[in-house]
Amino acid sequence: MKLHAQSLAVLDRIRHAFFTREGGMSGGIYASLNSGIGSNDDAAHVAENRARMAHALGVDAARLITAFQIHSPHVVVAEQPWNVETRPCADAIVTKTPELAIGVSTADCGPLLFADPKARVIGAAHAGWRGAFSGVIEATIAAMEALGAERGRMTVALGPTIRRENYEVSLSFVDEFLRADETHARFFGPAAREGHAMFDLPGFIAARLERHGVGQFEDLGLCTYADPGRFYSYRRSVHRQEPDYGRHVSAIVLAGQA
Repeated sequence: MKLHAQSLAVLDRIRHAFFTREGGMSGGIYASLNSGIGSNDDAAHVAENRARMAHALGVDAARLITAFQIHSPHVVVAEQPWNVETRPCADAIVTKTPELAIGVSTADCGPLLFADPKARVIGAAHAGWRGAFSGVIEATIAAMEALGAERGRMTVALGPTIRRENYEVSLSFVDEFLRADETHARFFGPAAREGHAMFDLPGFIAARLERHGVGQFEDLGLCTYADPGRFYSYRRSVHRQEPDYGRHVSAIVLAGQA
């Protein structure tokens, strides 16, 4: 049902999980732990699945929150729970509030969980290529620093993400990255199809984190596309011509009095 990053698991009074697709009540293409509020799955199933995730994180269902994600660099500070109707548009959440589980929803994009245990500040970021390219990682670091964290003390973990061997992109995609920085060429390799390349999203994410001086980074090294038994994948659903796809939640929480 859930995976852990060793680097986060050893931190005092911090709980986290990268949830897989296993352990829920959804059926069909959503089987079984679909957390996708925006999916076409039965809303009652999604609510129950999210309640199970909240329980696994040790919080009430209402205290597991995610934002309305828009593939942006926008970050919000969470001080209390919100609901589906009031959730903000953002792709990262940071908080100092105890017993508030902040999470991101993914199905190929990179789920990043951040923690500075000394400052008691945590963050969660949705780092797809657009968000990572436009600065969501840097914005998350800055938002955590505004709450008292220090980047050199931050531990950051990357959960299940689509990997280079399964991430084919167009040459116009490559050109966009090269126009921004020619050294981005190292994140692309040859593809079997002419006019395409393979993109290393986890490598790009890792390089951004290293460039901005976070203290410790761990990549779980798992590919969403390559493991249909454990993970949802937007790209795999497109290739299979499925009508929709499930989503995972990755979340982190400060242990303490709410």
